[in-house]
Amino acid sequence: MDIGSSFLPSDILAAYLYGQLEQRERIQSHRKNLWHTYRAGLADWADQLDVQLPTVPEYCEQSYHMFYMLMPNLDVRQRLIMYLRERGIYSVFHYLPLHLSDMGRGFGGHEGDCPVTERVSDQLIRLPFH
Repeated sequence: MDIGSSFLPSDILAAYLYGQLEQRERIQSHRKNLWHTYRAGLADWADQLDVQLPTVPEYCEQSYHMFYMLMPNLDVRQRLIMYLRERGIYSVFHYLPLHLSDMGRGFGGHEGDCPVTERVSDQLIRLPFH
């Protein structure tokens, strides 16, 4: 986080990554299936409640990194997180706008500087991939 910091992975983390790379095709296939299951299963519900699901343009390749939804507002997102948690499903908000982080504020970031980023941050929820 400062001058002299090292962000190299430890040997154990490198070994874990290597194991994941060896299983990449299986892992990606599993994540792809989960992503498409979410997309198909939530489509009607999302249309009815003004919830935005991810879209991938045809000219882009999908990484299946995560499945997110944009809820209508912060209150709805927080209520959904609690509803899911009460049922043993741990979903989380995803992004803290960088300009509102401790470091960003240290560089002069203020609430209202990036209204679209702040709105999307309040709306975004990430569903589990396990």
